[in-house]
Formats: sequence, C-alpha cells, structure tokens
Amino acid sequence: MRLHYDQATEDFRAELRAWLEANRPQPEEMSREPSQSSAHLPPWARTWQRRLFDAGWLVPGWPPELGGRNATPVQQMVYFEEFAGSRLPRALNPQGLSIVTPSLIDFGSEEQKQRFALPSLRAEITWCLGMSEPGAGSDLAGLSTRAELADDGFVVNGQKVWTSGAQHADYCLCFVRTDPDAPKHKGISVLIVDMRSPGITIRPLPQLTDPKQADFNEVFFASVVVPRENLLGPLHGGWSIAGGSLAHERGMLWIDQASSLERTVGRFIELAAQALPDGRRLADNAVVRDQLAQLYIDAQALKFMGYHGFATFARQHVSPEHSVLKLFGTELERRLFLTMTEALGAAAIDVSTPTGRRARDEGPTAVRYLRSFAGTIAAGTSEIQRNIIAERVLGLPRR
Repeated sequence: MRLHYDQATEDFRAELRAWLEANRPQPEEMSREPSQSSAHLPPWARTWQRRLFDAGWLVPGWPPELGGRNATPVQQMVYFEEFAGSRLPRALNPQGLSIVTPSLIDFGSEEQKQRFALPSLRAEITWCLGMSEPGAGSDLAGLSTRAELADDGFVVNGQKVWTSGAQHADYCLCFVRTDPDAPKHKGISVLIVDMRSPGITIRPLPQLTDPKQADFNEVFFASVVVPRENLLGPLHGGWSIAGGSLAHERGMLWIDQASSLERTVGRFIELAAQALPDGRRLADNAVVRDQLAQLYIDAQALKFMGYHGFATFARQHVSPEHSVLKLFGTELERRLFLTMTEALGAAAIDVSTPTGRRARDEGPTAVRYLRSFAGTIAAGTSEIQRNIIAERVLGLPRR
C-alpha cells in the first residue's frame, strides 16, 4: 500500500502542526489539574477546547461557526493522525464532543443547537450518555427506563448504569421508553436531562484499576421532570438517533487506537532489549521474540486496514471495515497487554519501570491489561461485532 497526499492536504497538515506547537497546553498544567472523570473539565481543558473551537481546529470537517473549517474527508483523516501523534486530547468530555454534539446537530431543533450544541463545543457545558441499563447493555432496545408525557413535560423513572462522567456532567442525553406497547425498537425517545434536576441520584462505581477515580456511575431517576422542549428528535424516534450516536462514537477511533498500539509495540521492542530488574532480557527468549513479531504485524495490519476502509469510504462506497476494525483493534489491545504482562512478570505492576510512565495512554502494564477489557465492551461488544461481520459482511444466515 502506498500512502500519499496532494499538496493542499500536506499544507493543511503543516498548518495544523504549526498551530499545535504554538498553542498546546503545558504538560505541567495538565498534570497539576488532571480530569477527575470524562465529564470533568479543569480550567486548562476548557481554555484548550475553546481555543481549538475559535481557531477552527475542534471539528475541522464542520463549518467555521461550529468550530471547523470545511475540511475535506482526507484532511479530516490527517487531522486525526496528527492529534494521535501529538498525544494531545481534543476534549476531556469525549462523549460530549464526539457523540452528543453531533446528535444535536443532526437531530436537534435550531433552539436546541443554540442552547446546547454551541456551548458544548465551547466547553461551557459537559455531558454524560444515558444508554446502558442493568438489563440493557448491547441490546439497547431492551431498555426499561420510562418517560411518561405529562402536562408540563415528561416524567422519567428508571436506572442507567456505566454512565461515564455522570457525577460531573451538566446534562445527560438519555434514551427512554415512551411507548411501552410499541415494538421495542419503536417506542424509544431521547431526552436532554439536566443532571441537577430533583429526583436524580448518582452513585459512582469505584474501579479496580484506580479506586480513587470513578468514571462509571449508576444513575437513578425518581419522577424526574423534563420539559417538553428537551425532546431530541421525534417522539418515539429514538432508535434512529441511537444508530447515529454510535456511528459518531466509532468515527475515526481506529486512528487513535492504531497509533497507540503501534507506540506500545515499539516500547515493548525497546524494553525487550533491556535488562529487567531480575536480570532477564526478553529478547533472549525465542517465544517472546515470536510473539513480538506477530504483535508488530498485527498492529501494522490494523493501521493499513483502517486506511483501506477510509479510502473506500472516501470514494463514496459502503465500507464494511468499521466492525472488523473495532473487533480486531480491541482484541489486539487485550492480547498485547496480556503478552506484555506475562513476559514482564512482577515488573508489569511496578510503576518505576519504563512501562509505568504516566501519560494519556500509559500506566503499569498489568493495569492497562485490566483496562483493555473495557474496549471489547464499549461501543458494541466483540460478540455483537462478530454477529455484524457474519451477517452483513460474510452474508451468513441468522440462527
């Protein structure tokens, strides 16, 4: 595969690199004020996102009034490449920027766009996403949280779980059942819920990988009143919004993941040549060398499969790569950190080793292995992706 770009795209890349170099937040500021959840924005993060918005570098494919510069699809891919390489966050409320705001733009009224979408882009408000429930994870159509239409709005009762950033979010894009008698896919609506509303109880779920930081939450709704004007899209039309939201979530995710995995494999190769605290050198082990070679091949395959899928999409053809990329990438991540943890032994939990350096996509290897399971669940489980590939890509019959 040969990758090349026209001069206009390379000029776009050069302009972005220069802007990032001149405007990037300082590392000491980022480490001094870390985010406490995926909906918590420290002052530097709000300033950074607003700076991106004002310069047209927040969502470059959108028009300037929405924080973009009408970039072409290829330029947008270059944009995500550069951000992945820079290891800078675009926003610390990813569900707000990449899922909720596009849904508001696609399905919202003009009043909702002005009231919610633009402040979200400017980092003035943050969001959580109310999809998963104890009995409705990958099967969103199985949700049971109810919203009954009353004179002054909707009255919501029910529970959500695994709600990232709920304890810090200003609003929730909440999927609710508004017609219990309709087929389960057709009785769902989407509400914009103010998280300060009476009747909302939030219970953070401490994580094994970092008990001091809880991003996941249980959220309980007890007769929560939501104004009628906070209905997003048509009544009972939430299923199409759900499809759009998940499509936004997957987006260009493969670029960031492929870059992160490529860097990690590279560090694993470097580490293999060094003596561990017990005196071992992993490069002297033939099994480890073989595993490293396979991991390197797979990381490259993920990257180039993504490029192939994007090239297909850019030619206005339907690309089946999204589910394959999601499945292959998350399973590769899990396998990579399992291999590293087994090879390193006790060093895999030592934060003083090279694998323990703190950065956006770093941490003790054993902890990263535990976290890797989340990727096989979020945005569609590996099992769901296998079904999609079987039915829609391979054309196999449903059982």
